[in-house]
Amino acid sequence: MTDNFIYGIIATIIISYLLGSINSSIVVCRVFKGTDIRTVGSKNAGLTNTIRCFGKGLGLLTLIGDLAKGVVAVLISKALFAYFDMGLDGLKIVENPPENGTVFVGYIAGFFAIIGHILPVYYGFKGGKGVLTASSILLVVDIRTFAIIIPFFLIVSFATRYVSIGSITAAVFYPILTFAVQYYWRDFTFTAAMLDTILVVFTSALLIYMHRGNIKRLKQGTENKIKLKKA
Repeated sequence: MTDNFIYGIIATIIISYLLGSINSSIVVCRVFKGTDIRTVGSKNAGLTNTIRCFGKGLGLLTLIGDLAKGVVAVLISKALFAYFDMGLDGLKIVENPPENGTVFVGYIAGFFAIIGHILPVYYGFKGGKGVLTASSILLVVDIRTFAIIIPFFLIVSFATRYVSIGSITAAVFYPILTFAVQYYWRDFTFTAAMLDTILVVFTSALLIYMHRGNIKRLKQGTENKIKLKKA
């Protein structure tokens, strides 16, 4: 492990955290409604609360913003390592065909983008739950896992009519699915698959912890359901 690699990881952490700290829900609601989303509804600075309080239009803008920042964080980190030759050539993560350790770096970037979303430096360390940001990371880090877990999330959410149950259930299966896809489908080495899975375990634990209020409301029977329009 070279000094350049360590510097690259540090730069990845800082850049990803600062990008993640840009909360789309807070920005959109302040610009278009002059309101702090953290003071209305469930007081969560995320997509669901934005839609409930201000409608689908602002929800769409929030969706685009939160998806984009996770993608940008990962792409910048990968480009950083490639452009400055920061030592990924020595971090082979698959056996056949050979591939550089951009997936590992992508997961690091993603994790700290989520940290930024949850604890944004720009907003007094009070942000959202990080589900959208986590989804966008998968889109550019591991498209196969993304293609499985997102439909799973949607099915569970609509079957139970609770977005929170869909999010929590997807977070529980996220590490298991990550290891299975990387080790059995993408031919990653066991060590490489485990390294990525460990990062995903931390991500999942963080996402579940951020839903502790939802879990409490589910137990009390006061959690908001998805409203399905009758034909």
